[in-house]
Formats: sequence, C-alpha cells, structure tokens
Amino acid sequence: MTRKEARARVQKLRDSINHHRYLYHVLDRQEISDAALDSLKHELKKLEDEFPDLVTPDSPTQRVGGKPLDVFKKTHHDPPMLSLEDVFSEAEFVSWLERVQKYAGHLPNARWELFGEAKFDGLAISLVYKNGILAEGSTRGDGGIGEDVTQNIRTVESIPLSLEVHAAAETAKRFPNLDRDAAKKTIEVRGEVIITKDAFNWINKEQAEKRAAGDKNARQYANPRNLAAGSIRQLDPAITRSRHLVFFAYDLVTDLGQKFHSEDHLIM
Repeated sequence: MTRKEARARVQKLRDSINHHRYLYHVLDRQEISDAALDSLKHELKKLEDEFPDLVTPDSPTQRVGGKPLDVFKKTHHDPPMLSLEDVFSEAEFVSWLERVQKYAGHLPNARWELFGEAKFDGLAISLVYKNGILAEGSTRGDGGIGEDVTQNIRTVESIPLSLEVHAAAETAKRFPNLDRDAAKKTIEVRGEVIITKDAFNWINKEQAEKRAAGDKNARQYANPRNLAAGSIRQLDPAITRSRHLVFFAYDLVTDLGQKFHSEDHLIM
C-alpha cells in the first residue's frame, strides 16, 4: 500500500470509528457489533504503525494514554468551577428562589427561568478544546486550581478527542447567532465523570474473584462516586482505562451565542 492509499484508508477508518462512537455514546444506538468495531480499530492501529507520520492527537488509537506520571500538574480555572448548593427541604428551596428573584429584580429587563436536570454523583471535569482538538482535561480541585489529568481523560471512550459539528436545521433555526466557526476557537466544556452501577458491580465482582484466587490486594470498593474520582486521579492511565468511566457534559463555558443554560445542552 502506498502512503497516499494509506492516508485515504486511515481517514476513512477514523471517520467510521468516530461515527460509530457517536452513535453509541450520544444517540444510544449501535449499527455494528463490538467485534466489528474492534476490527476497524485494529486495522487503523496497524496502518499507523506502518506509517507513523499519519498519527494525529485525535486518532482513536490515541486513547491508550501515555506512561505513568510522577505527579499531576496544576491548572487554573477561569471562570472558577463552582460547587452546587444543596437544599434539603421545601423551605430552603423557597429561600433560595427568593434570593434569586431579589437579585434578578436589580437587573434591567431581567428575564430568567428555571431549568432542572439530573445531578450525577461523580467527579467534575473541565475539557478544553483548541482548534477542535482535545487539549486539556482537568479536575475541579478547589474551584480555582485543579489537576491536569489529560492522559487519563483521553482513555474515556465517551469523551471525543475532536469536536464534531452536526449542523441540524432545528439548531440553526433556534440559534441564528450561533458561532459557526466554533471549532476554530478555544472551547471549554464542563461535566461529570461517573461509573455506572452496572460497571461498578462488575468491577467489584472481578475484585472478589481476584481475592478468592489469592490476591490479598484486591479489595471491594465502597461506592461508584469514590471509585470514579479515584480512577481519574490515577497516575497510571492504564488503570483509568480499565474502570469503564462515562462522561456527561452539563455546561458549555465558552460563549457561542447561547443565552440560556438549556441552550448549552442543545448546542452540545
């Protein structure tokens, strides 16, 4: 195979793999079997090994992560990643709502509405894309300073290594001011990394089998939230990859023309 032929085949394989990843992780659909998808990835890896100059940072083969780190670098959040305020009664909710109404009353032509969404119990993560390519993944930390966990983030299959622009007619109609050159900007998306209950139970079952086989270091994990957080903060990305993590985006920090939080979800 010539280099020109390899380049064309590599691009076709990447497009196909990314298409099926999008179907599975975003649309909850599956058109081909896991084995068929694995064969596409295997073919891509073989071609990239033969033509290493064709490897790019957003290639599906680059999810394996690098060598274990000695320590995580610090990274700054601007704006800060704030934590949610809990309420445990109707009275507390009403008090919060009154404060919001009072604040909005001081704003000229204020227009606001409530938006409800599911709260995931995992680890808050910031993803930064530059020119459409994932450049950095970091933890919330104290809100102002977090840890750079990019190597580990790259192993999470539901996190795209490059942005895909899906020009839906309804989206264009609803957001006439939407920035169409978004992929050329630095874009920050925030969300939560979690472990599903099924994955958590599977991991604990595997740990029990290891312990029964004589591995005294194999232990049961207490809850999915702590396991998700601990998995992201592993210095060895191979451990993170083995934990079957899932990412859910809940906030688009970059201004692309959206006015309401609900529009963040429609754009993402």
